[in-house]
Amino acid sequence: MSSAELTPSEAARWAARAGLPLPDDRHVAVAVTADHIHSVVAVLRELDFGDTPPAGAFRAQEGKRDAAV
Repeated sequence: MSSAELTPSEAARWAARAGLPLPDDRHVAVAVTADHIHSVVAVLRELDFGDTPPAGAFRAQEGKRDAAV
């Protein structure tokens, strides 16, 4: 999908293509929500996770136990 905003008619077309026909009064809300999700994902794609290990590498049981608060 391009960086241009999704129009309500495009949102309806994409929803119908996915088998989720939308009532006419939902087109605008779905387009706005999809644009918001797209903007959040775009920011996440810009983050550099180069030195971050995958979540599967984390072992909670191996942590140092310390009763100090």
